[in-house]
Amino acid sequence: MNKIFLIAEIGINHNGDLSLAKKLIKLAKNTGFDAVKFQKRDINIVYSKAFLDGHRESPWGTTQRQQKEGLEFGKREYDEIDKYCKKLEIDWFASAWDLNSLKFLDAYNLKYHKIASAMIVDDELLKEVAKRKKYTFISTGMSTKSHIDKAVKVFKDSKCEFELMHCVSTYPMNAEDANLATITDLKNTYKCKVGYSGHETGLGVSYAAAMLGINSLERHITLDRSLYGSDQAASVEKNGMMHLVSTIRVMEKSVGIPKLGHILPEEKKIAKKLRAHIKNHKADY
Repeated sequence: MNKIFLIAEIGINHNGDLSLAKKLIKLAKNTGFDAVKFQKRDINIVYSKAFLDGHRESPWGTTQRQQKEGLEFGKREYDEIDKYCKKLEIDWFASAWDLNSLKFLDAYNLKYHKIASAMIVDDELLKEVAKRKKYTFISTGMSTKSHIDKAVKVFKDSKCEFELMHCVSTYPMNAEDANLATITDLKNTYKCKVGYSGHETGLGVSYAAAMLGINSLERHITLDRSLYGSDQAASVEKNGMMHLVSTIRVMEKSVGIPKLGHILPEEKKIAKKLRAHIKNHKADY
């Protein structure tokens, strides 16, 4: 079993608070995650003016624009995030939801890109990400096979290394909707690495995904699931993060390789003792 790349999805769970973002980064590092991930949007591109002018109660005001602006980090915040992650020696990257955001992220020379499930149908964005030739995680939530086919073709044509991430885009996701068998289907169909991006509550589905040989695992994280935000309920808190990482690492060690009929040296001594009373048994080990 390969070592699974563990991604702590901070997303917008920082609620526009840089100090909260840094606490989440430190928590991810201390609990053993390999990377943290954010989301970057130019809200004037991603959302229409009519939508942004619409009513929405939030800690930042009474319009959708105020809420979206309140959740969005800019250069000052990402400069500090970049500096802080380098200090802690943990990778960070972000899913760009538009071309302006992709160009914004270029300044940080990140190792990875991420295509959010919502953006897998944006051909122009896919091509621009693929041009950058950086390892890209592609989430497949809300996607038909045709959508996935097209995305895979873009990255293969550009010779950009990628992996698909099985994902179900409900928040939180019900365990019976996980359809983890799709992980194997994706591997067999596209002959590529496959990860899992989970939005469920609890850890059981993630453990099941790990046993299917995923290359990466992404889970939303939070300091407190009762905090403001649509992603908080499907996020993992500190204790869950600790259990997730430690259990995954034990699972990786325990799977091993097929050794039919192999007896450990420690077992041989025990076998001779426990089988000594069996007539006509020759201890040929």
